[in-house]
Amino acid sequence: MTIEDFLKPADWLDEATGPRYVRLRKRIEDGISNGLLLENAPLPAEREIAALSGVSRVTVRRAMQDLVDRGIIVQRQGSGSFVSDGPPKVEQSLSRLTSFTEDMVRRGLNSSSEWLGRGLYMPSPEEVMVLGLSPGDSVARIERLRRASDMPMAIERASLPVDILPNPLLVETSLYKVLEADGNRPVRALQRISAINLDAEDAALLGVDPGAAGLRIMRTSYLPNRRVVEFTRSIYRGDAYDFVAELRLASQ
Repeated sequence: MTIEDFLKPADWLDEATGPRYVRLRKRIEDGISNGLLLENAPLPAEREIAALSGVSRVTVRRAMQDLVDRGIIVQRQGSGSFVSDGPPKVEQSLSRLTSFTEDMVRRGLNSSSEWLGRGLYMPSPEEVMVLGLSPGDSVARIERLRRASDMPMAIERASLPVDILPNPLLVETSLYKVLEADGNRPVRALQRISAINLDAEDAALLGVDPGAAGLRIMRTSYLPNRRVVEFTRSIYRGDAYDFVAELRLASQ
């Protein structure tokens, strides 16, 4: 099948639901995932896509911008648009306190987890200090590999006081959903982000070469009463994740 045939609206536009730009974006993503569009393959010009698919140039432009923002296609000045030769980029805002699952749902991606460990343990000195634990306390830990549309994205290691998460096995998808059900969802967090080179173990889990660039995120989350509710140490792929912060001029 050619890309021209693949974009014919009778095969996909009328059957799908949602905004037209989303339907077109997903159609192009489908063409990439099923191998019709290979890495570095050129895409038709926007006016040609509009004519083939029966949507407006504005719709095409918005769909293409979404694909560019997510790193699925790249635009080269004077040459046009091409399928990216790297993994899609995911952007996470640093101004919103959300879970990985919520981030992926908002972007239309399917999230999944591979459990690396969860249970109740004796706390480390760092966990005792950050979580404000007393001598003899245990700590709840959940450790998992997070995926977006089947691609490994991050290794997440979260520690919580046992009275906040008495049974880590209750966490099946979103930790924050479990905490919210008990009235313990954090409302504020401090994050420290640093660049690292992935060691062999973490690189193997994330599907990249040892020594590849990564991001280490240390997050301490708080309840409204200022109690620390969560201490999370995460390792993200550097080639697939962007953190975005909005900055405002301080008032004079």
